[in-house]
Amino acid sequence: MDNIQIIETGDGSHTLLNTTLDETYHSRHGAWRESEHVFIQHGLQYWLDSHLTASAIRIFEVGLGTGLNAWLTMMKAQAVSQVQFHYTALEPYPIAEVVLQQLNYVQQQEQAKKEYFAAIHQADWNQPESLLENFTLDKQQIKLEDLEATENFDLVYFDAFAPNKQPELWEKPVIEKVTNLLNPSGVWVTYSAKGQLKRDLKSLGLQVETLSGPPGKAEMVRAIKSSSA
Repeated sequence: MDNIQIIETGDGSHTLLNTTLDETYHSRHGAWRESEHVFIQHGLQYWLDSHLTASAIRIFEVGLGTGLNAWLTMMKAQAVSQVQFHYTALEPYPIAEVVLQQLNYVQQQEQAKKEYFAAIHQADWNQPESLLENFTLDKQQIKLEDLEATENFDLVYFDAFAPNKQPELWEKPVIEKVTNLLNPSGVWVTYSAKGQLKRDLKSLGLQVETLSGPPGKAEMVRAIKSSSA
């Protein structure tokens, strides 16, 4: 992947720069902090806090990318052993192993967590694989437009490239396709807070919240599907 470069972000963690799109996979202000703030704190932790008696959660990620969101989720699963995690992630253009090996996420982490990151990327594509007793990963090498899902999800991490770089993934029919995958009371989170996105989500019947964003970004969006949907 000659169009991919590794760069260091504001919190010292790496991200990737797609030079063709001139777009990074995470915030330049801090890749780790962005993932923790948007997807783990305001997505996963919010859902867990709202479903204290839940025995399982099904998560759908649009844009596996470096695997940072999946890895942070897997670490959370290890700490919440009473909940079964089923994690489906789309990535039509997997990152080369030689690039992944240079990312610094696992530095200063205990050995088990290093092994989690490796396991995510070594898992086979297009078939579920159990990585922990309570964490199953299903990596799908497919475009969102071509997805024909047969299951619903409790939580969506919408982590596509920015609307001005990959606008086709932020059009209302695509957003509707993804929100239709949500179970009642399901949660949809993204780093973007574009006005059109919020209007589209509201028109699809979701309750939309504009939350404080991660460092370097004023706002983010969380949307919740009606419990009676």
